Amino acid sequence: MSLSLFAIALLLMAGAGGRSRAAQDAQDDAQGWIDTTLGAVGKRDAAAPRPPFSFVYGGQPSETLLRSWRFGRTGRKLDASRLQETLSWTDPRTGLVVTCVAVAYRDFPAVEWTVAFTNTSAADTPILESVRAIDAGFGQADSAAVLHHFTGAPATPSDYAPHETPISRRDEAGPPHDDSPVPPRDGLSVPPPNPLAFAAGGGRPSNSVLPYFNVAWRSGGAIVAVGWPGQWSARFSEAGGKPYVQAGQERTNLLLHPGESIRTPLIALLFYRGDWIDGQNLWRRWMLAHNVPRVGGKPQRPVMTPCSSHQYNEMQQATEESQMLFIRRYQEEKLPIDYWWMDTGWFPFHGNWVNTGTWEVDRKRFPNGLRAITDYAHARGVKCILWFEPERVTPNSWLYDNHPEWLLKPPPNTSGLLYDESWRLLNLGDPDARAWITDRISEIVTSEGIDLYRQDFNVDPLPFWRSHDAPDRQGITENRYVEGYLAFWDELRRRHPSVPIDSCASGGRRDDLETLRRAVPHIRSDHLFEPVSQQGHFYGCAFWYPLQGTGTLVGPSKIDGFHSERVDPYVFLSDMSPDMTPCWDMRDPNLNYAALRRLTGYWKRVNRFYSGDYYPLTPYSLDSGVWMAWQFHRPDLGAGMVQAFRRSEAAAGSMRLKLRGLYPERRYRVTELQSGDVVERTGRQLAEEGLEIEIPARPGAALYVYSEIPAGAAK
Repeated sequence: MSLSLFAIALLLMAGAGGRSRAAQDAQDDAQGWIDTTLGAVGKRDAAAPRPPFSFVYGGQPSETLLRSWRFGRTGRKLDASRLQETLSWTDPRTGLVVTCVAVAYRDFPAVEWTVAFTNTSAADTPILESVRAIDAGFGQADSAAVLHHFTGAPATPSDYAPHETPISRRDEAGPPHDDSPVPPRDGLSVPPPNPLAFAAGGGRPSNSVLPYFNVAWRSGGAIVAVGWPGQWSARFSEAGGKPYVQAGQERTNLLLHPGESIRTPLIALLFYRGDWIDGQNLWRRWMLAHNVPRVGGKPQRPVMTPCSSHQYNEMQQATEESQMLFIRRYQEEKLPIDYWWMDTGWFPFHGNWVNTGTWEVDRKRFPNGLRAITDYAHARGVKCILWFEPERVTPNSWLYDNHPEWLLKPPPNTSGLLYDESWRLLNLGDPDARAWITDRISEIVTSEGIDLYRQDFNVDPLPFWRSHDAPDRQGITENRYVEGYLAFWDELRRRHPSVPIDSCASGGRRDDLETLRRAVPHIRSDHLFEPVSQQGHFYGCAFWYPLQGTGTLVGPSKIDGFHSERVDPYVFLSDMSPDMTPCWDMRDPNLNYAALRRLTGYWKRVNRFYSGDYYPLTPYSLDSGVWMAWQFHRPDLGAGMVQAFRRSEAAAGSMRLKLRGLYPERRYRVTELQSGDVVERTGRQLAEEGLEIEIPARPGAALYVYSEIPAGAAK
């Protein structure tokens, strides 16, 4: 690994502390773990390691089998920051080849891998089961180790809520830890009460719990991410006094036909030193450096993406003229608009937009196609978003009627999961189905002049997958489907490299690492607008997603009559996120456009800070009687922002918030944007005494920006 690049990254992460010792220690932690589990990366004569994954094959555990299988390894340099190592084991008896492709990062203490199983023989393999993409321990022997985990996005006020659970769980009922494998569980049922066992909900990976975990011990920790846009499961326990994790596709019990191959989830592991917030900020840096999708070679930036969905029943009642009107009105009022968002209902449907599966423009409402709207927008310097939901297929649609062989049928819905028994799932694991939908969407993107592709997914796919598995092929349909989903997006990105992807699955229910390498969630949850819940959503989501967004309905009007509500800064600032979707009725002559210009001006001034380090300044809570606050800090700019909210029943009118990441001896100028009040403080004062914030109103919000004062500048 390159210490120079890595040390720079950790120095930035640590901010004023500049803990180069922590950088070296984290590097040593990562390198030691890599040497133990993957062998000496880059050394061709290295012995076969004890790999960080496991499986059972023909009734025998992999730990026993791999010792006698033929081993090989190759490696190559991917770029200046990444080394790839390919490890393979071949069963001389059945021809099964197990391949682990690992990537070690030179500029971060991180490693990732996926595992593939390929049948190279002319006969079916024995049963392959209990495949764990990670089955390994790490870290220090520490009885105080805790797991930081987060609620997913099932469209509730508590989406993205953070949780902290001790990993060492001692009670009178049993031993201090349990080294048994992850017990098989049915993903259709309610998860067991054990807080250290987790699983996706209904086949959408961030539906019930986020597939991202931070294991913290006294001096540091490790972040574990499960990249699988399907039904994953994970269990965290203790083995030998150290944290231990097992995770993978929840159900695998199958044989492989000749020439057939399957893969495991992507596993990413990042080590850190310091507290768990330091770890989260190192994660955010790694996401920005190596994962956030690029357009034109550059990471995507915060954007404003207004729509008229609340005025025209999504696009069901929209017309060419109405869309042009809204675009024009945003610009007339000098409100920022990067993309114009056209949501569902632009296609022919029976009844309402839920009738998906006919992917063509409704020429009755849009006789000139959507191209008339996008040409109008492009001429005014505005790009356009178009909504799709290609996977869910319903009766009375073109796909349903013409290609039933491409569609997966569900079992009777007795589980309470999100699907109708008449719905079908376009099988992305079928090469013909995937080729057709790729070509069709690509054609629409080109013909209609679409600049951003938005994909929704309003169905729990797990019962569709499992109902098509034979008894000796459990997990194969899901595995094929996940591979097809990723290949579908990769091909769209190859054909349209300048067109970003917006990931939506009833809000943020499919945002695993594989997905976030290809897309950004512009709407993080379908629970929208209410201020306290939006504060909570942002608080938790920002730990993991450098780019994420939500809608804002400040100043809503009825479709007819224009009964405007007061433009409330508290509501807007509660919604404020890197990506924002205003839902304002631009036909309303009474809307306070001056206030909206002022508020969006705040967003434009601070959105550069969202790529910085994130520090929660208060505990998480949805209680109306407390304050909530956070800070974003850009060490490279010597500047940042602070947001604070006094909720409706919070008694205290002021609070001191201790900032992080600042240089103690340097001076900072701090400005409250709404009032214009300015104070100057040293970094030490802001860190130790805190920034005093007064918010007289209940509820109310404050928004501060700060920057270093250059040495020698007049006070």
